[in-house]
Amino acid sequence: MRTTHEDPSTGQKVFYRPIEAAIRWSGLLQHEQQIIERIGMQQRPGPGDFSEWPYLHLNAERIVDALANGDLAYGKNGITCDDPTLLDSPDLTVRHVDLKAWMSEFYPGEKPGFLFNAVERRLCHTVTIETVQTLLADREALKIRLTDEAKASERLQIQLDTLRHEHEAGIRHAKQAQEPSPRSESTYLNIVAGLLTLLLGHSPSGRPYSSFNTQDAVISTLIAHHGEQLGISQSTLENKFAQAKRHLRAG
Repeated sequence: MRTTHEDPSTGQKVFYRPIEAAIRWSGLLQHEQQIIERIGMQQRPGPGDFSEWPYLHLNAERIVDALANGDLAYGKNGITCDDPTLLDSPDLTVRHVDLKAWMSEFYPGEKPGFLFNAVERRLCHTVTIETVQTLLADREALKIRLTDEAKASERLQIQLDTLRHEHEAGIRHAKQAQEPSPRSESTYLNIVAGLLTLLLGHSPSGRPYSSFNTQDAVISTLIAHHGEQLGISQSTLENKFAQAKRHLRAG
């Protein structure tokens, strides 16, 4: 049989007999001599062998099943060849690289140390090429979505700014509409001054036009009847009356 060197720390070799691979997969390298002495040249333990190590039976069956179904390449003494008669031969071997590829595909959650280094064992076994491609596609879709949302947000901001400017312009227009023009202001002041003169004035014969004798009396009566209205207060009326009288005299 072709011989191969072995890494004593990991049990790694270039090729393995199926039972040797199952021993390493099950973490039983320290018991390899004991197991080999008991089963001899068989490919797997018998039903009554090593009941204390159930994973040895399971992993050996997995390997033999893969060989029989063509999922795992095999050969003779480390040389790959497709010869079904080898399946029952003690010379049947599987190469390290083929065993690693098979396990990565069919048992991605398994990372035995004789096949995978420390970095490979730390990698998430669920991250496949398909997963990475899906994640990249999702990332691109998310970027497009964020770009679209940013553009939509920008459009909404423009609309908001437009509405705010229109609102501010409307407020300014309303204030301007509420404020009397200089001509209207002049008219109002003349009317107020004229009415105040009549209320406090006398006819040519000396008869009072009203019962009010003073401006204070007029203001007190206005406040008594309409004090809840805007502008009907002592200070405002005094100021407006004085302004009206000045305006009438100046005109």
